[in-house]
Amino acid sequence: MMQRWAQLLVSRARFVLLFGVVAAVAAGVYGVGVFASLSDGGFEDPASESARELALEQETFGNRSVDVVAIYSARDGGTATAPAFRREVESIVAGLPEEAVASTTTYYDTASPGLISRDQTATQVLISLQGGSQDEMSASYDAVREDLESSRLETDLGGPWAVYGDVNEIASEDLARAESFSLPIVLLLSLLIFGSLVAASMPVIVGAVAVVGALAVVRLLTTFTEVSVFSINIITLLGMGLAIDYALFVVSRFREELAKRPDDDAGAVRAAVLTTMATAGRTVLFSGLTVAAAMASLLIFPQGFLRSMGYGGIAAVVVAMVAALTLLPAMLMLLGRRIDAGRLPRGLRRRSKHRVAGSTPGRGAWAAVAHSVMRRPVTYLSVIVVGMLAIASPFLGVSWGSVDYRVLPEDAPAHVAAEKLNTEFGPETSSANVMVTGSDPSQTASYTRAVEATDGVTGVQPVAQDGESTLLRVSWAGNSQSDYSQDMVRDLRAVDPAPGAEALVGGLTADTVDLLGSVGDRLPWMGLTVVAVMLLLLFLAFGSVVLPIKAVLMNAISITASFGVVTWIFADGNLEGLLGFESSGFLDATQPILMLAILFGLSMDYEVFLLSRVREQWDLTGDNTLAVATGVQKTGRIITSAALLLAVVIGAFATSGLVFMKLIGIGMLVALLLDATVVRALLVPATMKLLGRANWWAPGPMRRWWERYGVREEAPVAAGPQPAYSRERELAPPLGG
Repeated sequence: MMQRWAQLLVSRARFVLLFGVVAAVAAGVYGVGVFASLSDGGFEDPASESARELALEQETFGNRSVDVVAIYSARDGGTATAPAFRREVESIVAGLPEEAVASTTTYYDTASPGLISRDQTATQVLISLQGGSQDEMSASYDAVREDLESSRLETDLGGPWAVYGDVNEIASEDLARAESFSLPIVLLLSLLIFGSLVAASMPVIVGAVAVVGALAVVRLLTTFTEVSVFSINIITLLGMGLAIDYALFVVSRFREELAKRPDDDAGAVRAAVLTTMATAGRTVLFSGLTVAAAMASLLIFPQGFLRSMGYGGIAAVVVAMVAALTLLPAMLMLLGRRIDAGRLPRGLRRRSKHRVAGSTPGRGAWAAVAHSVMRRPVTYLSVIVVGMLAIASPFLGVSWGSVDYRVLPEDAPAHVAAEKLNTEFGPETSSANVMVTGSDPSQTASYTRAVEATDGVTGVQPVAQDGESTLLRVSWAGNSQSDYSQDMVRDLRAVDPAPGAEALVGGLTADTVDLLGSVGDRLPWMGLTVVAVMLLLLFLAFGSVVLPIKAVLMNAISITASFGVVTWIFADGNLEGLLGFESSGFLDATQPILMLAILFGLSMDYEVFLLSRVREQWDLTGDNTLAVATGVQKTGRIITSAALLLAVVIGAFATSGLVFMKLIGIGMLVALLLDATVVRALLVPATMKLLGRANWWAPGPMRRWWERYGVREEAPVAAGPQPAYSRERELAPPLGG
């Protein structure tokens, strides 16, 4: 399959390159407009109780949730009850646009002691925004944000939408900084790895095409469905990351094949491209399909935020794969040996120049590591697995929550406002809106008393009433994302209204409870989908049912270890000062889901690359030990280089001021480094040595089907001496037979 595609590419290289450049420019022009089409919302499950409560509340009374808290403080030591102070606040409230504000609550209207600070120098204004969707409410917040500022009073804006607004701003700034930070370093490291300017530019070119192409695809998707702004972060991370991997795989194999062909003519270049596409190209194809399948698993979830990450990830992966299988080989065909143009100075080149890895099968530094492992496979396997599980152990005690002000840097406006609320207006409190329908006044009063009697409730306030519909606001002490608050929502939902009546509990904490329930219900299906697709694709690639299962288990070990690290850091609060964040005491439930999808795909990237070289040597010799050592030797330097470059891209996200982006960056960085070193260099050789010929086992019918229809490498055997045919293979019975 890849051979036929490669034949077409090499015969039409100029046309393919010209068409690719035109398509990339068009995609860039079209894709740059995607930002105006992206959504700020998508965090809720439309079928959840909290979402239904909000919809019914808005339909009956208009929005009465506290979306923004404006805090006004005297600058001259005056009091909030002073006439001038009051006139300024009331003037600001009166000037808010009606199309953006559903309702406001002030101390001057209610005389509620909770709305004035303990020293009487500050007051709160509670604002409910207009809008039937999160995008509409986001637009309403943008419309009132500047109007809430006072020229005479110190102003702080807090509340959910102030947090979301700061998150979006910081995320955009961090994304731009990550790109400006990572791209020059990637180019410099590529130059050191390849030793020539032209070769080093290949990952950057493919990465740029992947990003602009994915942006265009996502903009097209926005015409059919809602796509979150956070999909752009995934596009940058996966688009650049996979482009680096794929360009390294393809260019390294091309240079290796060129080095085997001393003839300086078009025929040698053509043969090198054909062999590269049949081997490294096949690896890129299967890697791209596995990563895309992992990202597609996010489409199972009802939250638009997670589905958007899936859309962005799939777009980035597919475009990176297509670019690596079309533009890149076309450029290599036209460049030929000029791929080494722009060499580094001789002193640097001696350390970084390309070497034909493993020209002697089973020999070299990486092969020596593999041989050492395979001499004591049980010892290595036992020590590493125990060590990885120990690293993963903090994850056993993890608590879950969702976004609150603590995801922001300490100097972010919404974080400052939240701290002011907690210190100047009393201990932190949480609340839920309860929409009671089908209940007469006496039944509602009875239900209200039952809610007031619930352990932990500090107040129940009627907010609005219309016939048999009543909106109550229930308060309790504590942060909205704590385990205690989540239990409070569950207790409130356990209070039965009158027969025939319905009570829906909504609000920030209820959103989190419903998010955790939704994710928990669908997570097993996500896992089953990812594993099933991985097993199928790896069987098609290698004709074995054992290797896919082993690969899934290896990936699960490294990913679980990374979950343990992020739990120890971000939930348990270790390294707060060093990394510059405030621990919330829990993990945001959506972040490990994203990490799981991304890491499963990226881990398979290296697995497919390594096993492809092992399979290639196994087909030549039938010697399991030699095949593993040769595969590790031929891929060790490239995988390490790819991991280093990808670590730069991912590490840039770890510098974000947002805790959840920092979490993803550090968690993925840990998993990537473990996967590229401990798993690939130690665990894989140990397990493959223990399994022996069973690595390639499949039941007879499956084996025969694969031999007829499977996607096998068709690369011609290089000229030159080959290792002796292994007696291990000669004496062994047929596999799957």
